Amino acid sequence: MTKAPDTASRPAPVSFVQALKFWLWLGCVSFGGPAGQIALMHEELVVRRRWISEKRYLHALHYCMLLPGPEAQQLATYTGWLMHGTRGGIAAGALFVLPSLVLLIVLSWAYTVWGQHPWGQALLWGLKPAVTALVLQAAHRMAKRTLKDRWLWLLAALSLLGTLWGAPFPVIIVGAAAMGFYRARHRHDQPPLTPPPSADTASTHSAAWLDDHSEQGQHTHHSPKRLWRALGMGLGLWALSWGLIAWLFGMGHTLTQMGGFFTQSALLTFGGAYAVLPFVTQAAVVQYGWLTAAQMMDGLALGETTPGPLIMVVAFVGFLGGHSQALLGHPVLGGVVAACVVTWFTFLPSFVFILAGGPLVESTRHMPSLTGPLQAITAAVIGVILHLAGVFAHHTWWPGGWQTWPDLSAMALTVIAIWALVWKGTGVVRVLSLCVVLGLLRHALL
Repeated sequence: MTKAPDTASRPAPVSFVQALKFWLWLGCVSFGGPAGQIALMHEELVVRRRWISEKRYLHALHYCMLLPGPEAQQLATYTGWLMHGTRGGIAAGALFVLPSLVLLIVLSWAYTVWGQHPWGQALLWGLKPAVTALVLQAAHRMAKRTLKDRWLWLLAALSLLGTLWGAPFPVIIVGAAAMGFYRARHRHDQPPLTPPPSADTASTHSAAWLDDHSEQGQHTHHSPKRLWRALGMGLGLWALSWGLIAWLFGMGHTLTQMGGFFTQSALLTFGGAYAVLPFVTQAAVVQYGWLTAAQMMDGLALGETTPGPLIMVVAFVGFLGGHSQALLGHPVLGGVVAACVVTWFTFLPSFVFILAGGPLVESTRHMPSLTGPLQAITAAVIGVILHLAGVFAHHTWWPGGWQTWPDLSAMALTVIAIWALVWKGTGVVRVLSLCVVLGLLRHALL
């Protein structure tokens, strides 16, 4: 029998100001990608501060994993909403993103100023093999967690082939989800997509402020009126902001195109940031020409070195697109505005999903079994990510094209980075730092 929580040791209620300080701190230190950010929030919110119970944290996490978009940022938004209602959710989600947005705008500006300098080129040369290794590591992690059956391996292979043949990303995702739904209807032995935290990290015997049996706040009570009001406000904000941009600049303007495209990508990004990167890369590089494939790799490298969700690399895409076209009559101003526009349309759907769907999830405390479709989507995403790794490897190893001699030193550095990340388990920041140092040393010697 599970031991009842010690209510005498229940933490005191958390004020909104306390929560604001915590979310700002989290936004400044949340390195390590979604897995690291989710683990950090679990350690801080469940184990150390005991602001929320283990079960409620996992309940929120499972819901966020079902949604398109960055699950770590959505989990922060959900927890902030649980604690302090709509203002808490907005504050938590915004502060989780704001530090990385500011830092990426500064880094993007520095990239446009010093990116072509010989030492800047040497630094970026060292980062590119690390980025290729990071993408392969993401595929490896997802494969270990997901590919538990032959049909999932087959689906990943078909996804890779479909991407090579030019199949649109949404078509691949919809087809995979349909296959997963069919399998789930006929088989019930799929393993869970993500295991719960281990028992030694659980806080099952200490009462939390928001415990399993705590009285629900008024804002968590579901009602159709509240649901439609939240959806209406979210849709209204999107229509007002995008419509205003289209009215001011026209339907063919870059800012209008960015708003429409990144709204679409935000609604299709099942599987995390690495799942949407191929979609964003194809559109930003090939379809719209906002930046080159090499610049996309540089942006991903910069995104890996900043806190916050990895999908914030879209701010780099927006900045370079606005900067190269000197939007609003000035490159830097155009870059900053474009980065903010892209960030707004990328994260707005995530806030709507949480603020509209949160009361329904809390009132039912029951999640539908969507393991089969989620596994199928993740398997398909693995194939897409492998294709992205191939694109990055091509630009890293053959910077002058297939007709030129490959860069053997870049190949060797890629192998070293893969070995350090996958086999040795070295941290991302250390691997990036090592690659940068080797790139600078290479430049100094040559």
